[in-house]
Amino acid sequence: MGAAVGVIAFVIALVGLVAALGHVGYLAMLNSAARKRGASGQYAIDYVGGRWKVAGITSAVAAFGLLLTSGGLAPDVLGMIISGGAGVVAQQQLESTRKKFRGEA
Repeated sequence: MGAAVGVIAFVIALVGLVAALGHVGYLAMLNSAARKRGASGQYAIDYVGGRWKVAGITSAVAAFGLLLTSGGLAPDVLGMIISGGAGVVAQQQLESTRKKFRGEA
């Protein structure tokens, strides 16, 4: 039972970390494209500059949760909750950013 929970917790924590890193990657690509546009991309540069903190924190929290999954049953469950939550927050922030720059907001 404990091994199965450990594997499930690891997978959930890994997915949470991938989602958080996906948010970081999207911000990096958006920032790079905006910098190439020069003055016309300044709004996007400013917006991305304000989002780095959220992206960094969710990535760090997800990584910490993934590290917790290497323990026993209680740390596995805690790591799963922490990383999963960070992944959900990162995904919501990513969707918010994507909608803003696709004109859907």
